[in-house]
Amino acid sequence: MILPAGPHFVSVVIPCLNEEEPIADVVREVLAQQVDEVIVVDNGSADRTAERAAAAGARVVHEPVPGYGRACAAGLRAVDRFCDIVCFLDGDGSDVPAFLIDVVGPIADGRADFTMGSRLRGRREPGSMTPQQILAGWLAGLLLRFTYGVRFTDMSPFRAMRVDRLRALGMQERTYGWNLEMQMRVAAARLRILEIPVDHRCRQGGVSKVSGNLIAGVKAAWKIVTTFLRLALGLKRQPAARYF
Repeated sequence: MILPAGPHFVSVVIPCLNEEEPIADVVREVLAQQVDEVIVVDNGSADRTAERAAAAGARVVHEPVPGYGRACAAGLRAVDRFCDIVCFLDGDGSDVPAFLIDVVGPIADGRADFTMGSRLRGRREPGSMTPQQILAGWLAGLLLRFTYGVRFTDMSPFRAMRVDRLRALGMQERTYGWNLEMQMRVAAARLRILEIPVDHRCRQGGVSKVSGNLIAGVKAAWKIVTTFLRLALGLKRQPAARYF
């Protein structure tokens, strides 16, 4: 991918579960941004998600054990050996790939170690985020600010890091707590954080596994709370990460 700071190998990882309706368009939109590879991680879909992703130009990786974090970790393991920057986004069509250059750019030119697209600071289509999603992002931001002194407005899946730094974080969460764990580990390591305002759309097909289902939403909220409490206790005892 050609960025203002020069050429970089950028891999985009898209974890998916039963997203056959939107995934082909998502892959094509991402490829239109001239990224170097798109990896769709099929997390046990019962539909044609994998088939349609591959037909649209993605490399498909299979992670049959359910779990959002497992899918993200599988995608990270699968990136090309030349990849230096990895970006994550959702496969439901709600994230806007046109903002990839904005999210990846600060990593490429050395202005940030971790970037995340903030849906709350950008323009959102009506109904694209539920009240519980907005509340969760606000609450997580409050807890992170109180614990680590960092400012987050969202827990958006649209994010980027250098591959070596992400691998050095020691990510362990395998379900819905993956995004929060990443933000906590980045904050605990005192890395440079930058939120980028990004637009957000209503999902382009399928059914949400969290926000569209009350029971799943409660389970995800519980996972987020327990992940925060567990990591907040453990990460305080760890020294800040250093890179040379």
